[in-house]
This record gives sequence, C-alpha cells and structure tokens, in this order.
Amino acid sequence: MNNISQRIADSFAAQGLMTTLGARLLSVAEGEVQIELPFSRHLSQQQGFHHAGATTTILDNACGYAALTKAPAGCEVVTVEFKVNFVRPAVGERFVALGRVQNAGRSLAVCSGEVLAFSGDSSKVVALMQATMAYVSA
Repeated sequence: MNNISQRIADSFAAQGLMTTLGARLLSVAEGEVQIELPFSRHLSQQQGFHHAGATTTILDNACGYAALTKAPAGCEVVTVEFKVNFVRPAVGERFVALGRVQNAGRSLAVCSGEVLAFSGDSSKVVALMQATMAYVSA
C-alpha cells in the first residue's frame, strides 16, 4: 500500500461515523475512491429504502478522500459544498460510493460521484453528487 492509500485507510478507520454505519473502504487510486455500505434496516427510511443521509454520507466521504489523493503536502480536506440528486429509490443489498476528482487546484478540488445499488449481479445508479473540497493545513 502506498503512502496516500495508507493515510486514507488510517483516516477512514478513525472516523466513528463510518464505523457506526458499517462502511468500508473498497479502493483508493489517484483521484478516485470507493466506499461500500451494506444494506441495514437500521439505515433505512420509513418506506424501507436506504436512507438519503447514509447515501450522502458515504458519497461525501468518497469525494473527500478522492480529493485527498490530490492534496498538496501537509494538507487535509474539508467539504465546502455539495449537491446531490437522488435518481431512484435506494434499494439493494449493498451500496458503493465512487468519488472522482474532476479538477484539483492549489486550494480547492471539484469532485463528482455516484452511488450504485447492487442486487445480485446487477447495479443501478441511485445518487449523483457534485462536490467542492477545500485543502486546509493538517
């Protein structure tokens, strides 16, 4: 595991919310991170779908960690803003958030992301995100 992958894995493991949700870091590559979250009735909304809050949380983290792969030395990232579109009900056995850096500058990274719901061998996009992350001193 390279230095940035280990740094992201350590940071992810230190996030209490990710532990509480049951999320796990799937992959880290330059400019791209994937996070998986299994379906849990405890994370559903009143109609039984995966809750938008849980969906947004893993997607925000995937985008943030993708931005961290492009961060200048000595920097962390914080979310400045994001927009999420929920394109269908989040129904599935597991959910994978994929965050990608579209552009990284000296102080900001613009990212996009999606959440896929998996049922058996099939998957469907359930959410799309556009996010801006700021680089801040660690």
